[in-house]
Amino acid sequence: MKKDKVGYAVVGLGSIAERAVLPAFRHSRRAKLVAVVSGDAKKAARFAARFGARQAYTYADYESCLSCPDVEAVFIATTNSTHADFTLRAASAGKHVLCEKPMATTVEDGARMIEACRAANVRLMIAYRKYLEPGSRALKNLVQKGKLGRLKIIHTAFTIMLPKARPSAAWHLNRQAAGGGSLVDLGVYCVNTSRWLAGTEPLEARAYAWTVEPNRFSEVEESIAFQLVHPDGLVVQGSSSFAAAGASFIQVHGEKGWAALDPAFAYDQERRLFGAIGGKWFERRFEVMDEFALELDEFADCIRRHREPEASGTEGLRDLVVMEAIYRAAREERSVPVPRSQNV
Repeated sequence: MKKDKVGYAVVGLGSIAERAVLPAFRHSRRAKLVAVVSGDAKKAARFAARFGARQAYTYADYESCLSCPDVEAVFIATTNSTHADFTLRAASAGKHVLCEKPMATTVEDGARMIEACRAANVRLMIAYRKYLEPGSRALKNLVQKGKLGRLKIIHTAFTIMLPKARPSAAWHLNRQAAGGGSLVDLGVYCVNTSRWLAGTEPLEARAYAWTVEPNRFSEVEESIAFQLVHPDGLVVQGSSSFAAAGASFIQVHGEKGWAALDPAFAYDQERRLFGAIGGKWFERRFEVMDEFALELDEFADCIRRHREPEASGTEGLRDLVVMEAIYRAAREERSVPVPRSQNV
């Protein structure tokens, strides 16, 4: 087994790459930055120099990047609608793929990504940081050990104030590029984390989407509230918004107690895990840490040890299925079943 660091190319140099992904290589123990890929050649060269990548490519030169032997994996941080294409091409070249969420804009594209990576015998991981972050792991541990008893209700939300003046945020308002609005960008954390904590899959969905700035949010929803009915009497109440002050939380209620993680999903805030079990209050704090370095290292370890990541493509695909049901429920103003299929 190779012991050296896994070489990555970061594809897409938007705000999340600049602020979080690229700086994370400085804190990584198992990953190294080899190349960057952008639609802008000058930006690629500038970012390569800034973050210590040896190679810089444009999207037109993506195949050249994939032919580089030092590139073993790609971190795809492009607009949502391009995730599938960049993944399929990477898999065809024998490169492992760590893809930002949501993994794709359609269930069909998500399934194609999984099949392509399986056929090429490469790993596919979706960038769900919560699977690795200590505060979330501590909450998951409470649930798994039965400390809260049988789960009854999960409340969760993620909101931000999407900047109006920042051009880089404009693609979030384009349905073709984003695949949806606040649900696919923020609500996906609520959907995925509640599934992960409960260890069950929702059976049906109800939802209501609304917009108070129709001129700005003409193609995607500004805000959405949804309800997911799980087996064994668990109901998840979730919401997301592009037009509320930044906040996130997840609160789990069981027959023996309750626990909340707040903030829950932002990557640059101290986390507090608190609640009451058997009437006894508890509280823990978790310092800010580099969650993206955790992702890079986890995927590198999966590659070196030939193991499937917990945040697998199948998990990403299941979220696409659930979000598709949520959107359908909102459009049709009724409860709709969440499909099950052999692919997920």
